[in-house]
Amino acid sequence: MRLVDADGQQLGVVSVPEALRMAADRGLDLVEVAPQAAPPVCRIMDFGKYKYQMSKKSTQKKTIEVKEVKIRPRIDQHDLELKIKNIRRFLDEGDKAKISMHFRGREIVRPEMGMRVFEKIKEQLPGKFQVEAEPRLEGNHITMVVAPKS
Repeated sequence: MRLVDADGQQLGVVSVPEALRMAADRGLDLVEVAPQAAPPVCRIMDFGKYKYQMSKKSTQKKTIEVKEVKIRPRIDQHDLELKIKNIRRFLDEGDKAKISMHFRGREIVRPEMGMRVFEKIKEQLPGKFQVEAEPRLEGNHITMVVAPKS
């Protein structure tokens, strides 16, 4: 078997009993890293420490960010499609998307125009998402939060 040190240095091809003796001399374990290789590759390492590091890596989760997309009540169809494409990309990356609409001046008189835009967004998004916060009017803003389904 091919033997590798804990530091990654090649120790050469040695027999199994000799590799076990070398590991015991150092107070470490002999771990088979690549059994499919010819000859198999083994490493001298602290197996408990290795298992701890692997479990620590597996428990680290990606932090979910909230990406904001700003739209206008009188947005053009092409611009809306571009914004929806960005929202899809955020959802595919595992992030949440906050869609916010700001009314300026007298646009606030017709909030139903804004709600229609949000309905279009809901229709065009794929089924692999969930609306976490329905669109609601707060002052002169309408906001909606969309998250990927888990």
